[in-house]
Amino acid sequence: MGTLTEAIPAATRTRRRGLRVRLTRDSLATLLFLLPLLAVFGLFSWFPIIRAFVMSVQATNLVSEPTFVGLDNFAQVLADPQFGIAVGNTLWFALLALVFGFPIPIILAVVMSEVRRFRGLYSALAYLPVVIPPVVSVLLWRFFYDASSRGVFNTILGWIGVGPLPWLQSAGTAMPSIVIEATWANAGATVIIYLAALLGVPRELYDAADVDGASIWQKIVNITLPQLRSVLLITLILQLLATAQLFTEPLLFTSGGPNNATLSILLLIYRYAFQNSLGGQYGMAAALSLMLAAFLAVFTAVYYRLTRGWSTSS
Repeated sequence: MGTLTEAIPAATRTRRRGLRVRLTRDSLATLLFLLPLLAVFGLFSWFPIIRAFVMSVQATNLVSEPTFVGLDNFAQVLADPQFGIAVGNTLWFALLALVFGFPIPIILAVVMSEVRRFRGLYSALAYLPVVIPPVVSVLLWRFFYDASSRGVFNTILGWIGVGPLPWLQSAGTAMPSIVIEATWANAGATVIIYLAALLGVPRELYDAADVDGASIWQKIVNITLPQLRSVLLITLILQLLATAQLFTEPLLFTSGGPNNATLSILLLIYRYAFQNSLGGQYGMAAALSLMLAAFLAVFTAVYYRLTRGWSTSS
């Protein structure tokens, strides 16, 4: 009896040892297959981030020998008058995009969810602007925004006796014009996300609301929006992060003008790095990039902290 009792733990230890050997071999094989991916990811993702940290404390133009300057680059960025302008313009763009660009995909998705025929065609048409390359979209809309009376929008306004308007040439209308184009170009993907979420809402909820005599607005407020709550929170933070990284549109539309009215934070980083007449101020560009990344990281953490309870509540 004592021999059997001693043999069982011995057999168990043998099986456990064999399992550890298999796990070790599987882990090594997995790591071996992951090494190329990790190497590529580290080279093209983490190395530039580390390099940005190093450059942010250096004075360098990538040609001459860099010199250590500590936090001087950060101080110069904060003292630059264009920094405040870029922050204000970026916040203005984010506000306009939130007021006008955020509700439009929701409205389109709700309307399309009620359509019984040709829903696939409408979905394709809504997503079509996303497929168009951003540069092509901007060039197309520059033609639409032609300030002369021959411009597409000014021609339409001329039919009702309005205009012509200096869409991109005026500091007051340049940023709203960019918001209109950016909303058109990027809303399609969000429409598809909302539409997929809406199709998953139980139809019985709407049928019960119809029985109770609920209006369309009551169904949207009491059924549609609560069912989209988690998706809305995700798309909202994604839109806010995207608006903080505004670059392509102001660069190609106005180059930051007129009179820096469309200068964004990323465009200012671009100017530091590539448009300085005395050589690229890559240290200042890296410093501003890290400041923006740190702000977005903190903002995202606070956002999720504040909305966590709301997103999980029933």
